[in-house]
Amino acid sequence: MNSNNHPNYSPLRDVAQSPEATARYLADVQRVLLDIGQNLETLAHETRVHLRDTHVEGDRWYHARLRAMPVEKALGQVLKNLHNLTVGLEKSAYKRRTHDEVVVNTANERKEKELEKWRKKNPQPLQAAPSPSQQGVQSQNPGYVGPTSIFDLGNRESA
Repeated sequence: MNSNNHPNYSPLRDVAQSPEATARYLADVQRVLLDIGQNLETLAHETRVHLRDTHVEGDRWYHARLRAMPVEKALGQVLKNLHNLTVGLEKSAYKRRTHDEVVVNTANERKEKELEKWRKKNPQPLQAAPSPSQQGVQSQNPGYVGPTSIFDLGNRESA
């Protein structure tokens, strides 16, 4: 059965599974929104000019401006939301890539922690070669126990 004919098929499923494909898709959407944004900016400017030039008989100089403000504010809010949307799309693309990096790093960190835990449970004995001065002291006086602190200097045992 073709996956395109499957009832639960979604073309964005393949895009969502790859950070590169997600970034390309979000960049395309962002490009379209930026084009729409330029058109909306032009519309907002032309609307502002038209509404502020629309005077009614008996208006004072500021009445047209006051009537235009709610419309200008609404279009300004749309432009602000559109800007936030495009910034959010870019941020989403970065976070999608970061997510995959975190997944890979998490698996590696868990392996390292498991290896460290195994090393703690099974320590390897350290076999350091004794220095020649230590070998001479041990062979001459095998019963000698060295002081463990300066307070033990008076309580030395010798053979």
